[in-house]
Amino acid sequence: MTVTSTDLPIRRNASATLAMLLADSRLPAGAHVSSNGLEAGLRCGLAAHEVADYMRARMATVVRVEAGAAVIARHVASEGREADDAGVPELNVIGPERDIGGRRRDGVGPERNTDVLNRLGALEAEWAARTPSAALREIAVALGAGLARIGQTIWPQTAAVLRPRPLPRPIVLGAIAACAGIGAADLVRLVAYDDAQTVAAAVLKLEPTDPIRVTGWVLDACAAMEDSVSELSRLTRPESLPASGAPLIEDWAEVQSVLPRRLFRA
Repeated sequence: MTVTSTDLPIRRNASATLAMLLADSRLPAGAHVSSNGLEAGLRCGLAAHEVADYMRARMATVVRVEAGAAVIARHVASEGREADDAGVPELNVIGPERDIGGRRRDGVGPERNTDVLNRLGALEAEWAARTPSAALREIAVALGAGLARIGQTIWPQTAAVLRPRPLPRPIVLGAIAACAGIGAADLVRLVAYDDAQTVAAAVLKLEPTDPIRVTGWVLDACAAMEDSVSELSRLTRPESLPASGAPLIEDWAEVQSVLPRRLFRA
């Protein structure tokens, strides 16, 4: 039996359910390969009891940049969807007239939303300028590719913006959030939780300790992010993306990328 795009189920899950799905470390998106630089940090002198501080430091720096990028990407993709709903061919929509690649069934070539793609490209450039570490940019694109595969399968309408070329994970996440109906504030919290939980999962492998204690670290880190949720959730323009430097985190990312023997890729 061949399944066509018109046979795909229309998923109407609650946005909270979808946010939990995207924050689940068991999601087959490849996130298990990353320790968020913790492995290199521990080798460079970070003590196990300082990991909680490391989580909070990330919230004030790299997480602000990634959460902001995700929110702006969500805004850009949402505007494209709204335009399409109004009858303007912004994003490729699957339906009786289009297949899963956005090509019209009457033989007309694909109609790409050039404006949306250009704005996401501008956002990627702003994100890259605020992410000096080549290693951080590389792993973000690799993780974005894994998440994009999931997005294109579960939310095929994301294919219009996720297929042309690899995008970093926060931008992919924002595009998926637009299709999944996840609000901007919840998206910021999702990025923060995912970042802290990535470090938590890594420390339990690298420096085994009480998992309940580590869970408390995750909650404390996410609580530290709450003061930034309102600010970040209002971002709409690529040029308004925060610039929060993290030289030590960036240095550890570079160290991690060249470790001769390592448990994590990043």
